[in-house]
Amino acid sequence: IYKTISKPPYELLKMDDLSSSLPSLQDIQIAYTRFKQLFLIDNSTDFWATDVKWFSLLESTNWLEIIRRVLKKAIEVAECLERQHTNVLLIEESATDLCCVISSLVQVMMDSYSRTKSGFQSLIQKEWVIGGHGFLDRCNHLHKSDKEEAPVFLLLLNCVWQLVQQYPPAFEFTETYLTVLSDSLYVPIFSTFFFNSQHQKDTNTSGESLKTQSAPFRFLTVWDWSVQFDPKAQAFLNNPLYAEKPKLDKNQRKTARFKHQRQLSLPLTQTKSSTKRGFFREETDHLIKNILGKRIGKFINSSDEPPNSFREFYDSWHSKPVDYHGLLLPRIDGPEIKVWAQRYLRWIPEAQLHGGGTIATAAKILDLMEEVQSLQVKMDEEHSQAVSGDVHSVPMLRNSARLSSLFPFALLQRQSIKPALPTSTWKDLEDEDDLVKRDDEFVDLSGDM
Repeated sequence: IYKTISKPPYELLKMDDLSSSLPSLQDIQIAYTRFKQLFLIDNSTDFWATDVKWFSLLESTNWLEIIRRVLKKAIEVAECLERQHTNVLLIEESATDLCCVISSLVQVMMDSYSRTKSGFQSLIQKEWVIGGHGFLDRCNHLHKSDKEEAPVFLLLLNCVWQLVQQYPPAFEFTETYLTVLSDSLYVPIFSTFFFNSQHQKDTNTSGESLKTQSAPFRFLTVWDWSVQFDPKAQAFLNNPLYAEKPKLDKNQRKTARFKHQRQLSLPLTQTKSSTKRGFFREETDHLIKNILGKRIGKFINSSDEPPNSFREFYDSWHSKPVDYHGLLLPRIDGPEIKVWAQRYLRWIPEAQLHGGGTIATAAKILDLMEEVQSLQVKMDEEHSQAVSGDVHSVPMLRNSARLSSLFPFALLQRQSIKPALPTSTWKDLEDEDDLVKRDDEFVDLSGDM
């Protein structure tokens, strides 16, 4: 017996086969490998030699084009839900790769809660971890075979970064949050991104071999940022310019619900997913059979849509003022798709702008915010009003001239020993010979635990 969660029930349904409209996993892996090669700079001479033909090399990787195509597909799905009021059934061979990317992006674009830290965490847990994305195979954690490797989750983070840098006030978290999340993907002490499914995790953590240990084996969760960073460093994960959504009254809360969700047929009884297929793959197969059995093909009317429907929807939305708590559509034309500089350029000193970049602007804004808070405290004292509790001021970034455009990961000064925000993958770059597999490295943290 199955119950269907679809509120409200829509009349129409559109099936979208992602394997025919998006690049294959092999193409994504090849593009990302070429893209990483651009950032393997050994010295200043190589940097300036590459800089002359940087844009042509970047275009030849096809990585930014893949990001643009994924964002475009997410906009198309959002159009069906928002304007046409049509259900969209995403179809994929595994149902745990590109389906997760598109579904997650659409929810980030349409649901303001998914743009908060807790909402984004819940989204990743629901769509990727519980959904059965094969992190073990796609990240090649065990280095057994390269055939299944593909940066699918990194593709999502790159797409979300495009939205973050285009609409900063709409997100509670910063690009630094996305950067450390991408770093944590390859730290093997976290169970969040280490297994192919929840069933595989339960099997491996409760096996007979683990029962012989003197103490129970326990993986850490990536969402506990205190494991990696101290409170001062965690402040860089929060966006001080976030336009928080006003809290609603009790009467308004009953009617204000996000109307578009990933619609699935959920079993009433708990089942164990296989290691390979995952939960969403199995329940999607059942849903497709029901659709074909009920013969509702007459509702699938994608061929009746006007060819310029997407462009009209895209241009119409961008012609209006942005509502940071409503629908967000990324700009995907030409140079609007950019390189995630903080993640990919942070190890190249020549690419840093000392005293420049967006971080210099952010530093000035944070200084101004702290000054306003200090003045407010003084005004309260003059009026003899007791200030309850401690004043939580925004951490200041003093002396912005010393900051790099890639702060807090890049060095404050060329003579510095380590960056302001140490990461789990930080190493002495002077002696590093092979940077191409930095994303895939295992970090031995057994001595620190």
